Amino acid sequence: MIESIQLRILQGDPIVHDVHHAALPPLFRGMPELHPANCPEGCGECAAVCPTGALQIHPLRIDLGLCVFCPACEQSCPEKAIRFTNEYHIACSSRSGLIADGTQSSITPKMASKKIKSYFGRSLKLRQISAGGCNGCELELNAASNVNFDMGRFGIEFVASPRHADGIVVSGPFTKAMAQAAEICFEAVPVPKIIILVGACAISGGIFKNSPEIDRIFLTSHTIDLYIPGCPPHPLTFITGILNWLGRKI
Repeated sequence: MIESIQLRILQGDPIVHDVHHAALPPLFRGMPELHPANCPEGCGECAAVCPTGALQIHPLRIDLGLCVFCPACEQSCPEKAIRFTNEYHIACSSRSGLIADGTQSSITPKMASKKIKSYFGRSLKLRQISAGGCNGCELELNAASNVNFDMGRFGIEFVASPRHADGIVVSGPFTKAMAQAAEICFEAVPVPKIIILVGACAISGGIFKNSPEIDRIFLTSHTIDLYIPGCPPHPLTFITGILNWLGRKI
């Protein structure tokens, strides 16, 4: 017992108490800060190095659903028109809302319907599907339940069976092998149910968007409720995205 107490004192308080106002390390890359006025005519160095084609120039825009948050564009820009901040509030309830054009300092999803909030506002059980992911997003989703972030205190938990779930969380680009499996899993979730896409691969295909080995037909037949961008997203982006979408006040 004494050793446990000593260890607890040594470790300090590991819990992120205020998930909405946490201070992440400066090296964390979140919401980009864009300065289109700095872009000289004819310059396209940032777009040329983007591995996914997430960057558009004239006007300068970044598709956060396609961006893998690498530092290539920031480092290659001679005019410092792009700078990634450590702002982690970037979840959105619409795909078009993930287009950063320099006018936003963060992104807040539009709140869910009254019906969804009445069902899931205090208790949300989710089934996670790795649709061909690299395990980066999956590791961060697991971390969301650890002692640091503890999303279970908000009533948000992952469950083992889709029969016990209120919705699914999908990571990965939807490989051909997982296309039907994702559909079967979603069908097993009781109505009403939600879909959350996590990471660039799930949202847009990411670096695999042009691969012949992916099959994203699942996304053409279902409505997506929440998009969590990143490669991988931070656990706080996931947690605060859901809380903001459900209109939860902490």
